[in-house]
Amino acid sequence: MARVKLDLPERFAFSTELEVRIADVNYGRHLGHDAILAFAHEARLRFLKQHGFCEADVDGVGMIMLDAVVVYKSQAFHGEVLKVEVAAADFGSCGCDFLYRMTEKAGGREVARVKTGLAFFDYAANRVARMPEKFRAAMAGGG
Repeated sequence: MARVKLDLPERFAFSTELEVRIADVNYGRHLGHDAILAFAHEARLRFLKQHGFCEADVDGVGMIMLDAVVVYKSQAFHGEVLKVEVAAADFGSCGCDFLYRMTEKAGGREVARVKTGLAFFDYAANRVARMPEKFRAAMAGGG
């Protein structure tokens, strides 16, 4: 069976730490797939906040998720702290990808690689919007 491959950049513009809570653990006693996307979401929000943005308002428009890819590398367990690195890439006229590497902080074990594709969205008009130049400029400076 063919596996999804997700290449990551050599350098990430941002990193944050998140602890695996008991609510993040599934019946297999490891970090659940739904929690992986929640971790990516939290890390992306922190990354955007660093630039003065939020998903609801990036220079007048919001963001909407188009797709997501998760590649699992190892299990993570309750109480472990994950370092979540974030980079923005593949810029288009209306959106970009966010790439994430999640590693267990104490030992450096890679847990997951994630990609989320987001588009800029005008919620008032209910349509995709062009990427704000303010966002593009902030990301061009190394994110």
